[in-house]
Amino acid sequence: MATTSRLSGLRNLTVEERRRTVTEAIGDVDLSALAGDGLSIEQADRMVENVIGQISIPVGVATNVIVNGREVLVPMATEEPSVVAAASNIARMARRFGGIVTTSTEPLMQAQIQLLDVADPHGARARILEAKDEILALADEQDPKLVSVGGGARDLLVRTIHGLLDEHLIVHLVVNVGDAMGANAVNTMAEAIAPRLAEIAGGRSLLRILTNLADLRLTRARLTIHPDEVGGPEIVSNMVAGAALAYDDPYRAATHNKGIMNGISAVVLATGNDTRAVEAGAHAYAARDGQYRALSRFEQDAAGNLTATIELPMAVGLVGGATKSHPAARAAVAMTEVTTARELGEIVAAIGLAQNVAAVRALAAEGIQRGHMGLHARNVAVAAGAGADEVDRVAAALVERGAVRADVAEQILAELRAAR
Repeated sequence: MATTSRLSGLRNLTVEERRRTVTEAIGDVDLSALAGDGLSIEQADRMVENVIGQISIPVGVATNVIVNGREVLVPMATEEPSVVAAASNIARMARRFGGIVTTSTEPLMQAQIQLLDVADPHGARARILEAKDEILALADEQDPKLVSVGGGARDLLVRTIHGLLDEHLIVHLVVNVGDAMGANAVNTMAEAIAPRLAEIAGGRSLLRILTNLADLRLTRARLTIHPDEVGGPEIVSNMVAGAALAYDDPYRAATHNKGIMNGISAVVLATGNDTRAVEAGAHAYAARDGQYRALSRFEQDAAGNLTATIELPMAVGLVGGATKSHPAARAAVAMTEVTTARELGEIVAAIGLAQNVAAVRALAAEGIQRGHMGLHARNVAVAAGAGADEVDRVAAALVERGAVRADVAEQILAELRAAR
């Protein structure tokens, strides 16, 4: 287990030194798969169709993180500057009050079976619920291994839908998927029970597929930060006011939630999980009351501290898919030292909240561009053609001039080279 995630000065080390430092902090964990692309072309060819190559995304490590009292080093795969640093900085501030606290529900996923041409939808609903035990048993027969480890079908929910097709039925099969993301398991069960459901309803089945609005599989995170950490009581007050706009206005909420997903998607991608599924579930959940809103809430507690919380669906797994087939993903999961999918989901939510707090703090204080553009300057320098020994000097000059642009970087680079 990680002795500490407080790795001061990590940014000043070489890549090899950072990897060695992280490995030493965790213990007996092999991170060698993160040294290169982590995936051979032969492995890639077995993962998707028509493979012609690969694309690499930087993997950074969020430091300073404490989740439920445990020191955690968190892998983040992202191309965007400032994300890893911002999450790490807020995690450091949260340590004063014990770090980030998380909870989660059971790993329940749902499949939907659409029933059409039903003469008596309400009567059919009653008949289906009367046959609930039979249907759940039929579903469980499709995945005895899942049942053997404590998972399996748990419930049937039947909804009457009024819409473009008038009145029709949707049956939700609720399944405990254990440490899997669960798509394959619930889809297989849905296809198996669909004919019997159609027979009971006196209609026909059409769609038989999971929903990514995993609102029975929720993860929550909370952190508290002293005003001194973020710049004083006025900054805290401004953060609360700014976050309130994201709750009230979908135009602000879209970017607010994008900032949350900067952290969440980075950890989900690093661990080989499905970023699209998690993102779809999060955004759908944000609109569950009919208006798209912020996924997080910002408040001041009785002592004047900032309290930030988040709740969202979190369908991630430790078994199946790229999590097991991608060597770098396996190494990233090993870095977190989690033993269950729920624990991984809680770490993901914690990082999403930390990243969100960092963005809101920047907006409430110096503005988002100051820190972001300082880190982005290195990318601009590289794009302008700066070599390894020139990048830092060009980036520093860009920030000093207050113009982090490609044309300015090219001019600075030409000046540096002319002065040699």
